[in-house]
Amino acid sequence: MRPSDKMPTAARLVAALCLAAIGWIGSDLIRPLMPPETNFGWFNYVNAGLGLVCGWWIIGNRLGTGYTDAISTGLTGVGGLVFWALFAQSFYLMIMQALDRKYKGPVEGIMGMIDNALDYGQYLLNWPLAILLVGGGIVTGLLAEWFHRRWS
Repeated sequence: MRPSDKMPTAARLVAALCLAAIGWIGSDLIRPLMPPETNFGWFNYVNAGLGLVCGWWIIGNRLGTGYTDAISTGLTGVGGLVFWALFAQSFYLMIMQALDRKYKGPVEGIMGMIDNALDYGQYLLNWPLAILLVGGGIVTGLLAEWFHRRWS
């Protein structure tokens, strides 16, 4: 990898902003699906921040290979966003449960985190959210590739 491949570009910025928007809108789509007593706190902000990072690093590093590859690059970026969002939210819940002394040891805490991620993953089985993630990933990849070809 050339040192110039790590430089900020308009395409990386577009990919980051698009995935941040997908993270924010996806978070708003998940809210009504969760139990009413759920305290969301920084939920949207964390997912949007993860979208920024995933767009910059995952999509931004894979640009310049063509429009057909841009579709899979966008879907890979969305997959990364979903993975890290599930990880972050389930890790936070595990920490809160550990502070309430729900777990007896670290291995039990890690298993609890995996159970939390599986529980949260069930909320992702929703058609409007799936359409947003797949369609947004495709549009993000194509838009970032267009910006890469136009201004690189």
